[in-house]
Amino acid sequence: MKLKWIIMLLSHWTFCTAKNEFYSSTDHMTQLIGIKKHFSQCLENYISALENQTCLLKRVLQGLDSISDGSEDPEKFISNPLTAYKLVRQLRNAGTVFEEVTKKSMSEDLKALMSKAQVLPSESDLEGIAMAMLRLQDVYRIDPKNFSGLENTLTLDPDETFHIAVVAHQNQQFQSASLWIQETLKKLDEGTDAMVTKQEVLHLLGSVPFQAWNLPIALGQLLPPGKSRLYILQFSFNHVILKNTLFLRLMGQGWGEVTIISCFVLNYIVQMLKYCESKEVLIRSYSMRWYIIFTLSMTLHFDWQTPQREKKLACRYTTGGGNPLLIYAPAKEEEEWDQPLILRYHDLLSISDIEIIKRLSRPKLDRATVSDPVAGKMVSMVRVSKSAWLSEDESPVVARANQRIAAITGLDMETAEELQVANYGIGGQYEPHYDSRLTNDSYFELHGERIATVLVYMTDVEIGGATVFPNIGAALQPKRGSAVVWFNLLKSGKEDARTLHAACPVFAGNKWVANKWIHTRGQEFRRKCSLSMFD
Repeated sequence: MKLKWIIMLLSHWTFCTAKNEFYSSTDHMTQLIGIKKHFSQCLENYISALENQTCLLKRVLQGLDSISDGSEDPEKFISNPLTAYKLVRQLRNAGTVFEEVTKKSMSEDLKALMSKAQVLPSESDLEGIAMAMLRLQDVYRIDPKNFSGLENTLTLDPDETFHIAVVAHQNQQFQSASLWIQETLKKLDEGTDAMVTKQEVLHLLGSVPFQAWNLPIALGQLLPPGKSRLYILQFSFNHVILKNTLFLRLMGQGWGEVTIISCFVLNYIVQMLKYCESKEVLIRSYSMRWYIIFTLSMTLHFDWQTPQREKKLACRYTTGGGNPLLIYAPAKEEEEWDQPLILRYHDLLSISDIEIIKRLSRPKLDRATVSDPVAGKMVSMVRVSKSAWLSEDESPVVARANQRIAAITGLDMETAEELQVANYGIGGQYEPHYDSRLTNDSYFELHGERIATVLVYMTDVEIGGATVFPNIGAALQPKRGSAVVWFNLLKSGKEDARTLHAACPVFAGNKWVANKWIHTRGQEFRRKCSLSMFD
């Protein structure tokens, strides 16, 4: 019965840990500090209880061992009243203690410990944070050995660096995997204690560098120094063992040239390098899409801002064309970009209003989704954050925020979506996307596309977290209380390709934002159409 109870409790623990997700929200990650404290206390109490039980059992064993077994003459031994009394007493004590220990095996300490264990992070959290580190490594060009610079940065041991390498390899981020493997080998060579062996690390390394076009790294670790100048090496490529042999001629202290190699592999490498050279694309696993977007945008027809255009950007106080809300308290308007026009409004929300909005959002935060034409809304590493929707009925603060947004944009809020609040997680990001439309969405079919986006920054971010527009080269830094506004559609109603934007990964800090998406229905006389399809 007790075994069944344990199995049911463990099953419930597994379900709860699978349901909870921490890494996609920094605010939820902070809860782990309290969880760690409470779990440690419960674990300490449980260990203390086990130690007390162990002491009781040891005392019982000592009492039993103090009595001879009387194997030479059992009848004479047991007929002695003192011996009989002592034997029965010790056995009775043993039975009493055993019953007590058995009853306490499911004590309140264990129940408390199991209760706390239900909210511990899951395996997906661990992998999610490892992926976040790889994302930060790729986007911000950080070498594993330099993955520091933050206050209270801890040092990873070889088991931890190897785990990150395995996660990178599993997700086909071979360049990053190679770097983390090198860091693991370095720590092992320094004599750092670890469960992983150098043989295991080298085994993983053998399948990584050739796919990452970093052959010398593999050979530098796999080939023993001081041996023959000719080596035969079998290697794997894309998880398929090639039966060819690879001959390497060492030249001096540097690396030599490959004299014989599989024609298939050689042709593949040559073609890829030619493509990369022609496009000036730096192929680095995860961030490949980012680099391609940034690089190709420079060769297309999009014009990046010139110093002459930048000089014309201005700041002003605005009343929004005489809006009653802004006449006595004009908005602080700053031009961030001219083509397309991107405006920032400083101090749109007060600190107290921001804290109220965050407090209202916390109970509702759930993993943010992306829209897929086939699968519909789905969770994806493309967007790592948690979000919540707030209506005006929930607080006057939300209603006041919507009024301020209506005042600065001059647009009708009747068909606008509710205020979406988002909290980014460890390495939280949103890959390049457009806001203008979602496919197969009934709300869009009824109210039209998103004509404008209002992005409110509710926190400053120490490092990273910028909103970037890769097609024009704009990068907007989060500033608490400010809001940036841009139109997703041209006046002709066509999607403005220049508004492709992304949220850069958060390297350090807690990023909170609020989005207000305004739709085309009701804006016919507020933002009039143009006769030109290019306006």
